[in-house]
Amino acid sequence: MHEYIKIPKKRIAVLIGSRGSVKAELEKRTGTKIVIVPDSTDIEITGDDAEGFIMARDIVVAIGRGFRPKIALQLLKEDIIFEMVSLKSETENTVKRLMARVIGRRGSVRRRIEKSTGVKLSVFGKTVSFIGGFDDVQAAKRLVNMILSGRPLPKVFGELFER
Repeated sequence: MHEYIKIPKKRIAVLIGSRGSVKAELEKRTGTKIVIVPDSTDIEITGDDAEGFIMARDIVVAIGRGFRPKIALQLLKEDIIFEMVSLKSETENTVKRLMARVIGRRGSVRRRIEKSTGVKLSVFGKTVSFIGGFDDVQAAKRLVNMILSGRPLPKVFGELFER
């Protein structure tokens, strides 16, 4: 298997890690080869084992979407998934406003969703990404989609307590 993935330039150093530690650990634990294509934001992933390849791809994407490697590497566990909500069709000002609603004052909304669902959230660029168990990720996505659709925060927080 072979695939190229683009990640933001400022996330490449995070993927590599100190002295290549993150990249090396990811390659070792997934049985893949990861190459950072020079002078680009492309990451080349190759591997023979489908499961390891998919895990490596998801972890690279998760790091590219703003997760710390320690959190992204949780995707190596069988019961942990990665999902993402994209706002690419929205205007820049709309994206900023929506992302600010998801984050909340000093991160309060994001922390409240994470605490109540057990899911890790990353708000990066025009995406909101989730790492956690399947049911928990679905609950967190539902809450974030309610926020993105303009639902008042007290109503969203009411949903937290109905879980």
